[in-house]
Amino acid sequence: MKVCRKANFNAAHRLYRPDWSDEKNNEVFGKCNNYNFHGHNYKLEVWIDGPIDPETGYVIDLKILKGIIKEEVIERFDHRNLNIDCPEFKNLIPTAEHISMVCYNLLRAKLDSKYDLSIKLWETENNVVVYEGV
Repeated sequence: MKVCRKANFNAAHRLYRPDWSDEKNNEVFGKCNNYNFHGHNYKLEVWIDGPIDPETGYVIDLKILKGIIKEEVIERFDHRNLNIDCPEFKNLIPTAEHISMVCYNLLRAKLDSKYDLSIKLWETENNVVVYEGV
């Protein structure tokens, strides 16, 4: 059985590699390399796959999952500049792919191992990534 909790956060970022020239960064990342950063209204879906608890009827209490998401993701990234404010991206380009991996790892550490976890992150209405762990 799979259940999902959705959340939203707003964050700014810049896609670039400091070891590349401005020209190379512009060639690869285009507008996303804006020196003054740019932002997104991210939509996060956290999918949990596991057995239904016969006592509660839940796979996981979604109130508990909501709290974990809030503490581990929302409070950490919402209204932040991912490049500047978040040590998770000090040496990691904050692409949607990397953001989803970081969210996965933060949440995975807080969830019982009996659950499978999948992260779906919408960066825009048209761009979405899914990460299910390595």
